[in-house]
Amino acid sequence: MADKYTVLKKYFGYDSFREGQELLIDSILRGQDVLGIMPTGAGKSVCYQVPALMLPGITVVVSPLISLMKDQVQALNQAGVHAAYINSSLSEGQISKALYLASQGRYKIIYVAPERLESGEFMRFALGAHLSMLTVDEAHCISQWGQDFRPSYLKIVQFVRQLPRRPVISAFTATATEAVRDDIVCVLGLSEPQVLTTGFDRKNLYFGVEYPGKKEDYVRDYVKKHSEESGVIYCATRKAVEGVYEMLRKAGVPVARYHAGLDIETRVRSQEDFTYDRSPVMVATNAFGMGIDKSNIRYVLHYNMPQSMENYYQEAGRAGRDGGPAQCILLYSAQDVIVNRYLLESKGQNGEMGEEELRIMRERDEDRLRAMSGYCITKNCLREYILRYFGEYGSGPCGSCSNCHREYEERDVTKEAAKIIGCVQEMRQRYGINVVAGTLAGETRAKLQEYRVSEYRSYGSLKGWLETEIKEIISQMVLDGLLAQTVDKYALLRTTEFSQDVLLGNRKVILKTLKGQGGQGSGSGVKERKSDILNSRGLELFDLLRKLRTEAARSRGIPPYLIFSDKTLQEMCIRVPLSREEMLQIPGIGEYKYGQYGERFLEMVSEFTGGTREKFYFGQGPEEARNREKSGGAKAEFSLTRDQAETFPYQEKCLLPELAAAMSGFRNSARMKKITGAEIFRFLTDQKYVEEKYQEGRWKKLVLEAGTEAGMYCAPRTSRNGVEYEDIYYDEKAQRMIVAHYTEE
Repeated sequence: MADKYTVLKKYFGYDSFREGQELLIDSILRGQDVLGIMPTGAGKSVCYQVPALMLPGITVVVSPLISLMKDQVQALNQAGVHAAYINSSLSEGQISKALYLASQGRYKIIYVAPERLESGEFMRFALGAHLSMLTVDEAHCISQWGQDFRPSYLKIVQFVRQLPRRPVISAFTATATEAVRDDIVCVLGLSEPQVLTTGFDRKNLYFGVEYPGKKEDYVRDYVKKHSEESGVIYCATRKAVEGVYEMLRKAGVPVARYHAGLDIETRVRSQEDFTYDRSPVMVATNAFGMGIDKSNIRYVLHYNMPQSMENYYQEAGRAGRDGGPAQCILLYSAQDVIVNRYLLESKGQNGEMGEEELRIMRERDEDRLRAMSGYCITKNCLREYILRYFGEYGSGPCGSCSNCHREYEERDVTKEAAKIIGCVQEMRQRYGINVVAGTLAGETRAKLQEYRVSEYRSYGSLKGWLETEIKEIISQMVLDGLLAQTVDKYALLRTTEFSQDVLLGNRKVILKTLKGQGGQGSGSGVKERKSDILNSRGLELFDLLRKLRTEAARSRGIPPYLIFSDKTLQEMCIRVPLSREEMLQIPGIGEYKYGQYGERFLEMVSEFTGGTREKFYFGQGPEEARNREKSGGAKAEFSLTRDQAETFPYQEKCLLPELAAAMSGFRNSARMKKITGAEIFRFLTDQKYVEEKYQEGRWKKLVLEAGTEAGMYCAPRTSRNGVEYEDIYYDEKAQRMIVAHYTEE
């Protein structure tokens, strides 16, 4: 039987595994259940496809969307792997034929919709077949704690119980908080699973939040500036989809649309137009979500704010799946919160949930919506906000988001904050942000007169401040934990245990405000071209290779990205392969794909270069050129030698960023990645030394029992703005344990 490296190279065209893949593959091959939490584009499918090709029997992959199954099966077939899918898009005759061929050994991998598991025909097939593994894709759908719970996923548990022999169960998802992760393990009944979280950071993605006066104008200008690129524009409602679609269509943009209100034929045609690059721009609701497997999406715009960080990160994560730079920009307005709250209120009204279940669900939804709103208004690093939400300790500003690219000035608003707290207390905590801000600003609109707010002492106490500015201070106070909001549709303001510190003058409140107006504008901070690696000649060759790829795709009736990804074409431009052997060294080109397409691309490279090597990239060498990418190149993972560990300068106590910086100082920066505080904190979290929880409106770092024994403890710190908070310190014992973990054996 071929080993895992041979399978990886032969069918997928790669010489080595990405972070975490090998650990999960080895665990599966040992017969151990696994749960992999890996961001979109991190290679989750390889984690089950490689062992599926090595295990003796069949692997059944449970997937929630027809389009996703089709894309996965097409990609496998293009790589030389026989696979099939079973769902409602096939006739009963086609399903019977597919199951018969599978039982005869034709297919190693079968994708199936969860509803299909309870059909009599599929159950008969499963009882008679040798199932080596059951893979649950988009595993967060099984958790009632998740944002996308699907009752049909519970059929998986019933299906497994009926099998005469329990297969290995592997589960994968891109977005899972700690509660969802625990729920997946529990509900699926994973047996002592290997759980791996590789981290949620997607370094090749640029994150931005913009506040345009007219969203349509912003979108039109943005799409025209990126006319050679493929992108998705998400809208909250069908009406918004239709409006944006018509606007772009009239502007001459080749655009498609997708939402649940369209008939099946229109939706299928729209998805195919987008997939095959006939319409490189797609305007859609979140109905066009998990089913996108297109690797060359260069931007995702959110016309409206999503309902949760989980939804946002999953949708934004559809950009840059090939590892190339991509943009994720959210267009925010306060109206988005109102629209989403209305949409959330309509959930669960079909009578399937009891009153208590409905109440709990709405509380969770409201909490997620509040966290999403915080992302839109924060002035701090957007990437760090995302990572902290998913339980990762950030290592400081990323330098690749709109907030990091903007200049802010700090303003002490402690006196104003004290007046806000006083107003909330005087109103006996019965109103939300709009009424409180209007009262303080001395507004006279009808609703405020109805509430007789002018009779409060705090009425007009912040006259001279715009109501929007007062709301901004309140929002910052909520983020800082100085105020809280009730977890219901009214979002009433409440004081917290820290409010008194402001009133007593023991704590400052600092508000960041943008210098100047408007920020970076459309496409801020990210390139409009496909690459910042290739020079002008390289880009010329890249465009020729793209055209050749399109022609080959049309002749085969498949999407262009299934032939070669943009990343693979870029590698051709950097390495300039002039022989079969050199072409097979390019990541993403396996033996089967070379046999199908390799000669045509070799001829194109040879014709363009005249058979001589040219330098089509910036920098001194291909490796240095690739290191210009935000994805960080192909440097080795961080580690220390024994000699370095023995001479490490341990301190009496230190913070994690300080320890990470000291450890990174030992590495060869040209060959090895640095270690970050976020990575170390992730390791400590996985080992149950520490945890970070969202409590009382803010993130808190906590030391668990094992961490205390290892030499970790919480102690107060004061920020540069005078704000006191708790952080985790690490004594020498803890430092030695961490250094030992990263030391080569």
